[in-house]
Amino acid sequence: MKFCPHCAAPLDLQFIAGLDRPHCASCGFIHYEDPKLVAVSVIAIDQKLVLGRRAINPGRGFWSFPSGYVNRGESVEAAAVREVREETQLIVEVDRLLGLYSETSNPVVLAVYVAHAVGGCLAAGDEVTEVGLFRPSALPDLAFPSDRRILRDWHEFVGMPFPASISG
Repeated sequence: MKFCPHCAAPLDLQFIAGLDRPHCASCGFIHYEDPKLVAVSVIAIDQKLVLGRRAINPGRGFWSFPSGYVNRGESVEAAAVREVREETQLIVEVDRLLGLYSETSNPVVLAVYVAHAVGGCLAAGDEVTEVGLFRPSALPDLAFPSDRRILRDWHEFVGMPFPASISG
């Protein structure tokens, strides 16, 4: 951002609230870069987890849970349902929030839900090259370190021991 969205004056960087932020000396506007929220769904079908092989970066070629950015004005739960349908062709209902996941210096915050399928047919959709069902003890290469944290919490949620073969 180079110009103020309120008065069109050039922005400069100013140290505000612990960070260098774009600031307008003319009208006082401060641009706060907010985190991006991603909705993630953990779906089990016949005791196997639904995963998609990512067709885009980050994590291209690796497997992950159906997920995507929440649109402005969209509920996080609705985004979770939409992203599952876009990526897997499944229709799901959200059961509960599993957890929120964030990391220092990473602008992405994950809102992870446990969901269950109520319709549709498992098939690759947008942003994945294939989808599959995997036993929790026999997972493919996962795209993100957060996937392992999510798996650990999901195992705890369903009362299943966490496999020693999954590290992280």
